[in-house]
Amino acid sequence: MAARMLYLVAGARPNFMKLAPMVRALDRRRDVLSYRIVHTGQHYDREMSDVFFEELGIPKPDHHLGAGGGSHAQQTAKVMVAFEELCQAERPAAVVVVGDVNSTLACSIVAKKLGIPVAHVEAGLRSGDMAMPEEINRLVTDAISDWFFVTEPSGEANLLKEGKRPETVHYVGHVMVDNVLHQREALLRAPPTEGASLPFKQAHEAYGVVTLHRPSNVDDPVVFTRIAAALRDVSESLPLVFPVHPRTRNNLEKFGIDLGPQVTLMPPLAYMEFLNLWKDAALVLTDSGGLQEETTALGVPCITLRENTERPVTVTEGTNVLAGSDRDVIVASARRVLAGDGKQGRRPYLWDGHAADRTVEILVRALA
Repeated sequence: MAARMLYLVAGARPNFMKLAPMVRALDRRRDVLSYRIVHTGQHYDREMSDVFFEELGIPKPDHHLGAGGGSHAQQTAKVMVAFEELCQAERPAAVVVVGDVNSTLACSIVAKKLGIPVAHVEAGLRSGDMAMPEEINRLVTDAISDWFFVTEPSGEANLLKEGKRPETVHYVGHVMVDNVLHQREALLRAPPTEGASLPFKQAHEAYGVVTLHRPSNVDDPVVFTRIAAALRDVSESLPLVFPVHPRTRNNLEKFGIDLGPQVTLMPPLAYMEFLNLWKDAALVLTDSGGLQEETTALGVPCITLRENTERPVTVTEGTNVLAGSDRDVIVASARRVLAGDGKQGRRPYLWDGHAADRTVEILVRALA
């Protein structure tokens, strides 16, 4: 019997980190399932060169939809039109979407209306914050998906509470953790020999890493100024390095924010270089969703500069602490870590590097 063909959909660079373990697992089951990688082009990223895909151990995308930027509605619409044409031309057996970006939502809707089953990897996560575009994408995608692959107990509980049939909800672990463990091993074998972060890392025995990009933090001058004051305070005890998102850098200049001499700013980093930087950090301060999970996976203390998280297992079991944007809370949390009194945490159940294998075996049984 011919192998059934899947579409693996990615809209931005972080999505490929989640697809990479799926590709490696599918390559081991080519007898039953084949795949095409579809890059919607939601985000253009100059770092996504041939080397990027070589580092991940996956082929370049088979299809590039070239959706580009625009408003949420424009971007979603462009992805839907292009993806519909592709699905009608090749008719995959199923569409696999990951995460919560606009492409996740757009491709799920298209597939479902064409009668093509949808598998959502990283399903069921909820922040409860409807002001987050990602929350809307998660809710709509999960409302129409056929199979749900969840990363933590809250995902399973949310989906069952929302009325999903138990046999469609699969607690498999986290493909992002599969990838970070895989890439860490690659770094141990061959660490980078050049890059913007290496001189900083070599010059500092202990340091912290900062990432900030959420509009609620960096587009509001009052909030951003408050967080900046906390970063200055923390940097007096621990030098910080901050790979700066372009919009964040613009707002630093626009609002006249000074982070002080102990916070080193640098351009955004390629994935492997950034991993090589933060995996050895004494502390990470971030508003990223994925970095909350990755730090928990590698046991790195993390202070999340948000009031809520859709990844509660990183707080209940992992190394993550929610600090919001309050200067005193952020500084106190950092000082506890530096004093050795921070959360120890542990890697959650099934975050063992084999989530993609479990996911693929379920799809094999469902489709073959």
